[in-house]
Amino acid sequence: MTPAELSRTVLHAVRRAVDAGELDVTVPERAVVAPPGPGGCGDYATNIALQLARPAGQPPHRVAEVLRPYLVGVDGVADVVLTGPGFLNISLGGGAPAALVEEIRGAGTRYGYAGGPDGRIVQLHCPYDLRAVVVAEAAARILRSQGALVRATAEGFDPEWTAVLGVRTDGVGPAPASLPVNVRPVPAPADPLPLGRDAARWALLHPAAHDRPRIGDEHLAQRESNPLFRVRYAHARTRALTRNAADLGFEGRPGPVQSQDLLAALGDYPRVLAAAADHRAPDRLARHLVAVADAALPFLTTVLPRGGEKPSAAHRARLALAEAAGTVLAGGLTLLGIDAPDHL
Repeated sequence: MTPAELSRTVLHAVRRAVDAGELDVTVPERAVVAPPGPGGCGDYATNIALQLARPAGQPPHRVAEVLRPYLVGVDGVADVVLTGPGFLNISLGGGAPAALVEEIRGAGTRYGYAGGPDGRIVQLHCPYDLRAVVVAEAAARILRSQGALVRATAEGFDPEWTAVLGVRTDGVGPAPASLPVNVRPVPAPADPLPLGRDAARWALLHPAAHDRPRIGDEHLAQRESNPLFRVRYAHARTRALTRNAADLGFEGRPGPVQSQDLLAALGDYPRVLAAAADHRAPDRLARHLVAVADAALPFLTTVLPRGGEKPSAAHRARLALAEAAGTVLAGGLTLLGIDAPDHL
């Protein structure tokens, strides 16, 4: 069961509880599922009981107790444990990793995207400032991935920004009084253009909007301390594994595989994209790509057979998971306007 399917399963459980007269609430449009926090357990957790407690007129823990039986018997759900004030911690069946990898393989770099337009019309307007323009453009990309129709404009623009960073807007000039500036991150303390397209964009997008970005050569360093390097290196390693596996005569095939941190990071990617869109915060996506890379890098060393070992079903499953990680990293970097090279 994929995270999106699990979210629908949680909503279905709410609907069944309402139909049975055990809860008197309006079924929400969305149920957030995410890796368990401190004190949690299982594969995913949801705060749906806390969300419904007030409208239901019941304590969150009681709401969770009502919902638990409607989740336990569902195919793909192995167990549900209540923790804290009312979190539902869900353990999935053994087919979950393969299903997640299969979903990513099917969607490609559009994994986590909305199925189509959702009716939202969003106007982003920013001042004459390079960081603001880059943030607005990246936010527009992410919003479009989530089904919104977006127009991004700036009060001023320098053609050099397009020449060096590839950044563009849908319009330039003062906006009507009814459209105030609504994208205004802390400006960069120095000119990032000398860093080049990828490093400059990362330097401007990785920090949260209220943080002052660092503009320096550390973004160009080919070493582990540079988050951008780790993300791009992890992606390049997944591509190298595919080439090396082909030389050994095998391909990736989804199957059971143990890498809980990586599976959780990949499964959480659609939620992160949605949150980055809702909050106009490309930094959320950038930081999540670092989390995916950091979970992937130790796992990638286990993918290929060693010595005289022959490729097995386990190697094929590991390769498929590694390729899924590479796909997510490539898709996320593309949304940030940053290249994802196959060789580094």
